[in-house]
Amino acid sequence: MSGDAFDAGRAGARDPGATTKRAGVVLEAVELTKVYRAGQHAGVRAVRAVSLELRRGLVVALVGESGSGKSTTAKMLAGQERPSAGMVRLNGRVQRLDGGGAFRRYKREVQYIFQDPFSSLNPVHSVRHHLERPIRIHQGRRARAEIGRQLVELMEQVRLTPAEPFLAKYPHELSGGQRQRVAVARALAARPSVLLADEPVSMLDVSIRLEMLALLDDLRRRFELALLYITHDIASARYFSDEILVMYAGEVVERGPAEELTQSPAHPYTQLLVASAPDPDDLGSSERRGGANAPRQVLDAGAGPGCLFAPRCPFATQRCWREAPVLQSVAPGRSAACFRLETAAPASSAGTDKRGVE
Repeated sequence: MSGDAFDAGRAGARDPGATTKRAGVVLEAVELTKVYRAGQHAGVRAVRAVSLELRRGLVVALVGESGSGKSTTAKMLAGQERPSAGMVRLNGRVQRLDGGGAFRRYKREVQYIFQDPFSSLNPVHSVRHHLERPIRIHQGRRARAEIGRQLVELMEQVRLTPAEPFLAKYPHELSGGQRQRVAVARALAARPSVLLADEPVSMLDVSIRLEMLALLDDLRRRFELALLYITHDIASARYFSDEILVMYAGEVVERGPAEELTQSPAHPYTQLLVASAPDPDDLGSSERRGGANAPRQVLDAGAGPGCLFAPRCPFATQRCWREAPVLQSVAPGRSAACFRLETAAPASSAGTDKRGVE
Protein backbone atom coordinates (compact mmCIF):
# COMPACT_ATOMS: atom_id res chain seq x y z
CA MET A 1 0.00 0.00 0.00
CA SER A 2 1.76 3.08 -1.20
CA GLY A 3 1.62 6.84 -1.61
CA ASP A 4 -1.86 8.28 -1.28
CA ALA A 5 -3.15 4.86 -0.31
CA PHE A 6 -1.40 4.53 2.99
CA ASP A 7 0.77 7.63 3.45
CA ALA A 8 2.50 5.34 5.89
CA GLY A 9 5.97 6.79 5.54
CA ARG A 10 4.97 10.32 6.43
CA ALA A 11 2.46 9.23 9.05
CA GLY A 12 4.96 6.84 10.60
CA ALA A 13 7.61 9.54 10.79
CA ARG A 14 5.24 11.81 12.70
CA ASP A 15 3.86 9.09 14.94
CA PRO A 16 6.07 8.57 18.02
CA GLY A 17 4.40 5.22 18.68
CA ALA A 18 4.84 3.89 15.16
CA THR A 19 7.45 1.35 16.23
CA THR A 20 6.35 0.92 19.84
CA LYS A 21 4.78 -2.47 20.45
CA ARG A 22 1.98 -2.35 23.01
CA ALA A 23 1.40 -5.39 25.18
CA GLY A 24 -0.50 -8.08 23.32
CA VAL A 25 -1.36 -5.97 20.26
CA VAL A 26 -0.43 -7.80 17.06
CA LEU A 27 -2.33 -5.91 14.35
CA GLU A 28 -3.70 -2.39 14.62
CA ALA A 29 -5.82 -0.24 12.32
CA VAL A 30 -5.46 3.50 12.83
CA GLU A 31 -8.16 5.76 11.36
CA LEU A 32 -8.59 3.62 8.24
CA THR A 33 -10.67 5.29 5.53
CA LYS A 34 -11.65 4.01 2.10
CA VAL A 35 -13.22 6.09 -0.68
CA TYR A 36 -14.08 4.47 -3.99
CA ARG A 37 -13.87 6.93 -6.87
CA ALA A 38 -15.24 6.71 -10.41
CA GLY A 39 -13.91 9.25 -12.87
CA GLN A 40 -14.60 12.84 -11.84
CA HIS A 41 -17.31 11.91 -9.37
CA ALA A 42 -16.89 12.67 -5.68
CA GLY A 43 -16.74 8.99 -4.86
CA VAL A 44 -18.39 6.67 -2.36
CA ARG A 45 -17.06 6.55 1.17
CA ALA A 46 -17.12 2.89 2.18
CA VAL A 47 -15.19 3.20 5.46
CA ARG A 48 -14.45 6.23 7.59
CA ALA A 49 -11.81 6.51 10.32
CA VAL A 50 -12.05 2.97 11.69
CA SER A 51 -9.56 2.09 14.42
CA LEU A 52 -9.21 -1.28 16.12
CA GLU A 53 -6.64 -3.49 17.83
CA LEU A 54 -6.25 -7.24 17.44
CA ARG A 55 -4.55 -8.84 20.44
CA ARG A 56 -2.90 -12.22 20.72
CA GLY A 57 -5.36 -14.94 21.71
CA LEU A 58 -8.44 -12.69 21.57
CA VAL A 59 -11.35 -12.28 19.15
CA VAL A 60 -12.67 -8.94 17.91
CA ALA A 61 -15.98 -9.03 16.03
CA LEU A 62 -17.02 -6.50 13.39
CA VAL A 63 -20.81 -6.56 13.30
CA GLY A 64 -23.20 -4.82 10.93
CA GLU A 65 -25.59 -5.27 8.04
CA SER A 66 -24.52 -5.74 4.43
CA GLY A 67 -22.81 -2.63 3.08
CA SER A 68 -21.69 -1.39 6.49
CA GLY A 69 -18.00 -1.57 5.56
CA LYS A 70 -17.00 -4.69 7.49
CA SER A 71 -15.40 -6.59 4.61
CA THR A 72 -13.74 -3.46 3.20
CA THR A 73 -12.09 -2.88 6.57
CA ALA A 74 -10.86 -6.47 6.66
CA LYS A 75 -9.54 -6.26 3.10
CA MET A 76 -7.53 -3.15 4.00
CA LEU A 77 -6.07 -5.04 6.95
CA ALA A 78 -5.29 -7.95 4.63
CA GLY A 79 -3.58 -5.73 2.07
CA GLN A 80 -6.17 -6.46 -0.61
CA GLU A 81 -7.50 -2.89 -0.64
CA ARG A 82 -5.48 0.31 -0.44
CA PRO A 83 -6.74 2.70 2.23
CA SER A 84 -7.46 6.26 1.17
CA ALA A 85 -6.19 7.40 4.57
CA GLY A 86 -4.96 5.90 7.80
CA MET A 87 -2.38 3.24 8.56
CA VAL A 88 -1.90 -0.36 9.64
CA ARG A 89 0.64 -1.46 12.24
CA LEU A 90 1.89 -5.02 12.59
CA ASN A 91 3.74 -5.72 15.83
CA GLY A 92 4.04 -1.99 16.38
CA ARG A 93 5.49 -1.14 12.97
CA VAL A 94 3.71 0.82 10.26
CA GLN A 95 3.30 -1.32 7.17
CA ARG A 96 4.19 -0.14 3.66
CA LEU A 97 2.73 -2.85 1.49
CA ASP A 98 3.94 -1.96 -1.99
CA GLY A 99 4.28 -5.57 -3.06
CA GLY A 100 7.30 -7.81 -3.30
CA GLY A 101 9.08 -9.08 -0.22
CA ALA A 102 7.39 -6.70 2.22
CA PHE A 103 3.95 -7.84 1.14
CA ARG A 104 4.95 -11.51 1.33
CA ARG A 105 6.31 -11.09 4.85
CA TYR A 106 3.11 -9.33 5.87
CA LYS A 107 0.93 -12.07 4.37
CA ARG A 108 2.82 -14.69 6.30
CA GLU A 109 1.66 -13.00 9.52
CA VAL A 110 -1.85 -11.95 8.39
CA GLN A 111 -4.07 -14.49 6.67
CA TYR A 112 -7.59 -14.05 5.28
CA ILE A 113 -10.41 -16.62 5.40
CA PHE A 114 -13.00 -15.87 2.73
CA GLN A 115 -16.75 -16.13 3.08
CA ASP A 116 -17.30 -18.50 0.15
CA PRO A 117 -15.29 -21.72 0.63
CA PHE A 118 -15.92 -22.84 -2.96
CA SER A 119 -14.89 -19.79 -4.97
CA SER A 120 -11.83 -19.25 -2.75
CA LEU A 121 -10.40 -22.65 -3.77
CA ASN A 122 -9.15 -23.35 -7.29
CA PRO A 123 -11.31 -26.16 -8.70
CA VAL A 124 -8.53 -27.54 -10.92
CA HIS A 125 -6.16 -28.21 -8.02
CA SER A 126 -6.30 -30.79 -5.27
CA VAL A 127 -6.40 -30.10 -1.56
CA ARG A 128 -2.73 -31.13 -1.39
CA HIS A 129 -1.80 -28.39 -3.87
CA HIS A 130 -3.78 -25.75 -1.94
CA LEU A 131 -1.88 -26.56 1.25
CA GLU A 132 1.59 -27.22 -0.22
CA ARG A 133 1.72 -23.86 -1.98
CA PRO A 134 1.58 -21.62 1.12
CA ILE A 135 4.09 -23.86 2.87
CA ARG A 136 6.57 -23.42 0.03
CA ILE A 137 5.89 -19.69 -0.32
CA HIS A 138 6.06 -18.72 3.34
CA GLN A 139 8.36 -21.33 4.85
CA GLY A 140 11.00 -21.63 2.12
CA ARG A 141 12.56 -24.84 0.90
CA ARG A 142 11.43 -27.95 2.76
CA ALA A 143 12.17 -31.59 2.23
CA ARG A 144 9.29 -33.56 0.77
CA ALA A 145 9.02 -35.64 3.94
CA GLU A 146 8.79 -32.48 6.06
CA ILE A 147 6.08 -31.04 3.82
CA GLY A 148 4.17 -34.32 4.01
CA ARG A 149 4.35 -34.24 7.81
CA GLN A 150 3.05 -30.66 7.89
CA LEU A 151 0.18 -31.51 5.56
CA VAL A 152 -0.97 -34.28 7.88
CA GLU A 153 -0.70 -31.93 10.87
CA LEU A 154 -2.75 -29.28 9.12
CA MET A 155 -5.51 -31.72 8.27
CA GLU A 156 -5.57 -32.98 11.84
CA GLN A 157 -5.77 -29.41 13.15
CA VAL A 158 -8.93 -28.75 11.11
CA ARG A 159 -10.28 -32.24 11.89
CA LEU A 160 -10.20 -33.72 8.41
CA THR A 161 -8.95 -37.22 9.08
CA PRO A 162 -7.59 -39.53 7.89
CA ALA A 163 -5.56 -36.94 6.01
CA GLU A 164 -4.48 -38.76 2.85
CA PRO A 165 -7.94 -39.31 1.30
CA PHE A 166 -8.82 -35.65 1.81
CA LEU A 167 -5.50 -34.41 0.42
CA ALA A 168 -6.19 -36.24 -2.84
CA LYS A 169 -9.66 -34.73 -3.30
CA TYR A 170 -10.68 -31.69 -5.34
CA PRO A 171 -12.91 -28.88 -4.01
CA HIS A 172 -16.04 -30.13 -5.80
CA GLU A 173 -15.67 -33.48 -4.02
CA LEU A 174 -15.98 -31.86 -0.59
CA SER A 175 -18.97 -30.59 1.35
CA GLY A 176 -19.25 -26.88 2.19
CA GLY A 177 -18.02 -27.44 5.71
CA GLN A 178 -15.08 -29.54 4.50
CA ARG A 179 -14.11 -26.87 1.95
CA GLN A 180 -14.13 -24.21 4.65
CA ARG A 181 -11.92 -26.40 6.83
CA VAL A 182 -9.48 -26.67 3.92
CA ALA A 183 -9.55 -22.86 3.61
CA VAL A 184 -8.73 -22.58 7.31
CA ALA A 185 -5.90 -25.12 6.93
CA ARG A 186 -4.51 -23.13 3.99
CA ALA A 187 -4.42 -20.01 6.18
CA LEU A 188 -2.71 -21.93 8.99
CA ALA A 189 -0.08 -23.27 6.56
CA ALA A 190 1.63 -19.88 6.58
CA ARG A 191 1.90 -20.07 10.39
CA PRO A 192 0.30 -16.64 10.85
CA SER A 193 -0.25 -14.63 14.00
CA VAL A 194 -3.49 -13.03 12.74
CA LEU A 195 -6.58 -14.52 11.08
CA LEU A 196 -9.15 -12.30 9.36
CA ALA A 197 -12.33 -14.37 9.06
CA ASP A 198 -14.88 -12.74 6.75
CA GLU A 199 -18.26 -14.26 7.64
CA PRO A 200 -16.67 -17.74 7.70
CA VAL A 201 -19.92 -19.56 8.56
CA SER A 202 -22.57 -17.57 6.70
CA MET A 203 -22.57 -19.89 3.66
CA LEU A 204 -22.56 -23.10 5.67
CA ASP A 205 -25.53 -25.18 6.78
CA VAL A 206 -26.94 -24.03 10.09
CA SER A 207 -26.21 -27.44 11.59
CA ILE A 208 -22.44 -27.07 11.21
CA ARG A 209 -21.97 -23.35 11.91
CA LEU A 210 -21.41 -23.82 15.63
CA GLU A 211 -19.00 -26.65 14.85
CA MET A 212 -16.93 -24.34 12.62
CA LEU A 213 -16.91 -21.56 15.22
CA ALA A 214 -15.78 -24.09 17.82
CA LEU A 215 -12.92 -25.08 15.52
CA LEU A 216 -11.80 -21.47 15.07
CA ASP A 217 -12.08 -20.93 18.82
CA ASP A 218 -9.90 -23.97 19.48
CA LEU A 219 -7.28 -22.85 16.95
CA ARG A 220 -7.01 -19.29 18.26
CA ARG A 221 -6.56 -20.63 21.80
CA ARG A 222 -4.06 -23.31 20.82
CA PHE A 223 -1.88 -21.03 18.68
CA GLU A 224 -2.68 -17.73 20.47
CA LEU A 225 -3.97 -16.20 17.25
CA ALA A 226 -5.36 -12.70 17.04
CA LEU A 227 -8.69 -13.14 15.28
CA LEU A 228 -11.00 -10.68 13.52
CA TYR A 229 -14.48 -12.17 13.12
CA ILE A 230 -16.75 -10.42 10.61
CA THR A 231 -20.44 -11.16 10.83
CA HIS A 232 -23.93 -9.70 10.52
CA ASP A 233 -25.08 -11.99 13.34
CA ILE A 234 -24.61 -10.21 16.66
CA ALA A 235 -25.78 -13.30 18.55
CA SER A 236 -22.83 -15.39 17.33
CA ALA A 237 -20.51 -12.45 17.99
CA ARG A 238 -21.71 -12.40 21.58
CA TYR A 239 -20.72 -16.01 22.21
CA PHE A 240 -17.58 -16.12 20.06
CA SER A 241 -15.83 -12.79 20.57
CA ASP A 242 -14.21 -10.85 23.39
CA GLU A 243 -14.94 -7.41 21.96
CA ILE A 244 -17.56 -6.19 19.48
CA LEU A 245 -17.36 -3.21 17.13
CA VAL A 246 -20.71 -2.32 15.56
CA MET A 247 -20.46 -0.68 12.13
CA TYR A 248 -23.09 1.32 10.30
CA ALA A 249 -22.59 3.01 6.91
CA GLY A 250 -18.81 2.70 7.15
CA GLU A 251 -18.40 4.01 10.70
CA VAL A 252 -18.03 2.39 14.11
CA VAL A 253 -21.09 3.47 16.10
CA GLU A 254 -20.49 1.39 19.24
CA ARG A 255 -17.75 -0.76 20.73
CA GLY A 256 -17.17 -2.67 23.94
CA PRO A 257 -16.86 -6.07 25.63
CA ALA A 258 -19.11 -8.56 23.86
CA GLU A 259 -21.29 -9.58 26.79
CA GLU A 260 -21.80 -6.07 28.14
CA LEU A 261 -22.54 -4.59 24.72
CA THR A 262 -25.15 -7.18 23.81
CA GLN A 263 -26.80 -7.18 27.24
CA SER A 264 -27.11 -3.38 27.42
CA PRO A 265 -26.65 -1.89 23.94
CA ALA A 266 -26.27 1.89 24.04
CA HIS A 267 -26.63 2.93 20.40
CA PRO A 268 -30.09 2.70 18.79
CA TYR A 269 -28.67 0.75 15.84
CA THR A 270 -27.07 -1.81 18.15
CA GLN A 271 -30.40 -2.11 19.94
CA LEU A 272 -32.08 -2.93 16.63
CA LEU A 273 -29.46 -5.58 15.83
CA VAL A 274 -29.83 -7.16 19.27
CA ALA A 275 -33.62 -7.06 19.11
CA SER A 276 -33.62 -8.86 15.75
CA ALA A 277 -31.19 -11.60 16.81
CA PRO A 278 -32.80 -15.01 17.43
CA ASP A 279 -31.42 -16.36 20.68
CA PRO A 280 -32.67 -19.01 23.12
CA ASP A 281 -31.77 -16.69 26.02
CA ASP A 282 -33.98 -13.96 24.52
CA LEU A 283 -31.01 -11.81 23.59
CA GLY A 284 -32.62 -8.45 23.10
CA SER A 285 -35.69 -8.81 25.29
CA SER A 286 -38.29 -6.06 25.31
CA GLU A 287 -36.58 -4.38 28.26
CA ARG A 288 -33.38 -4.01 26.27
CA ARG A 289 -34.74 -3.07 22.85
CA GLY A 290 -34.61 0.60 23.60
CA GLY A 291 -36.49 2.43 20.90
CA ALA A 292 -36.77 -0.33 18.34
CA ASN A 293 -40.55 0.02 18.24
CA ALA A 294 -40.80 3.69 19.16
CA PRO A 295 -42.59 6.02 16.70
CA ARG A 296 -40.24 7.62 14.20
CA GLN A 297 -39.98 11.40 14.34
CA VAL A 298 -40.52 13.43 11.18
CA LEU A 299 -37.57 15.77 10.78
CA ASP A 300 -36.16 18.08 8.16
CA ALA A 301 -33.96 15.83 6.02
CA GLY A 302 -32.45 18.88 4.38
CA ALA A 303 -31.07 20.31 7.61
CA GLY A 304 -27.56 19.28 6.63
CA PRO A 305 -25.08 16.44 7.16
CA GLY A 306 -25.36 14.68 10.46
CA CYS A 307 -25.72 11.24 11.97
CA LEU A 308 -25.97 8.63 9.23
CA PHE A 309 -28.44 6.64 11.29
CA ALA A 310 -30.79 9.60 11.81
CA PRO A 311 -33.25 8.59 9.03
CA ARG A 312 -33.85 5.29 10.82
CA CYS A 313 -33.49 6.40 14.43
CA PRO A 314 -36.57 6.70 16.66
CA PHE A 315 -34.72 9.14 18.95
CA ALA A 316 -33.37 11.52 16.28
CA THR A 317 -33.67 15.28 16.83
CA GLN A 318 -32.83 18.27 14.69
CA ARG A 319 -29.28 18.21 16.06
CA CYS A 320 -28.84 14.66 14.79
CA TRP A 321 -29.51 15.89 11.25
CA ARG A 322 -27.11 18.81 11.57
CA GLU A 323 -24.12 17.27 13.38
CA ALA A 324 -22.28 13.95 13.22
CA PRO A 325 -21.76 12.38 16.66
CA VAL A 326 -18.40 10.93 17.69
CA LEU A 327 -17.61 7.99 19.92
CA GLN A 328 -17.91 8.91 23.58
CA SER A 329 -17.45 6.84 26.71
CA VAL A 330 -20.58 5.24 28.16
CA ALA A 331 -18.82 2.91 30.62
CA PRO A 332 -15.27 1.64 31.26
CA GLY A 333 -14.07 0.09 28.01
CA ARG A 334 -17.26 1.03 26.15
CA SER A 335 -18.14 3.87 23.79
CA ALA A 336 -20.94 4.85 21.42
CA ALA A 337 -21.57 7.61 18.87
CA CYS A 338 -24.94 9.12 19.78
CA PHE A 339 -26.16 12.48 21.07
CA ARG A 340 -29.03 10.97 23.03
CA LEU A 341 -27.41 8.15 24.96
CA GLU A 342 -29.23 9.13 28.14
CA THR A 343 -32.53 8.57 26.29
CA ALA A 344 -31.63 5.67 24.02
CA ALA A 345 -29.44 3.57 26.32
CA PRO A 346 -31.29 1.10 28.56
CA ALA A 347 -30.12 0.28 32.05
CA SER A 348 -27.26 -2.20 32.24
CA SER A 349 -28.27 -5.78 32.87
CA ALA A 350 -26.93 -7.41 35.99
CA GLY A 351 -26.04 -10.97 36.76
CA THR A 352 -25.26 -12.01 33.17
CA ASP A 353 -22.59 -14.52 32.33
CA LYS A 354 -20.68 -15.03 29.12
CA ARG A 355 -20.78 -18.47 27.62
CA GLY A 356 -17.99 -19.48 25.32
CA VAL A 357 -18.23 -21.74 22.31
CA GLU A 358 -17.85 -25.32 23.39
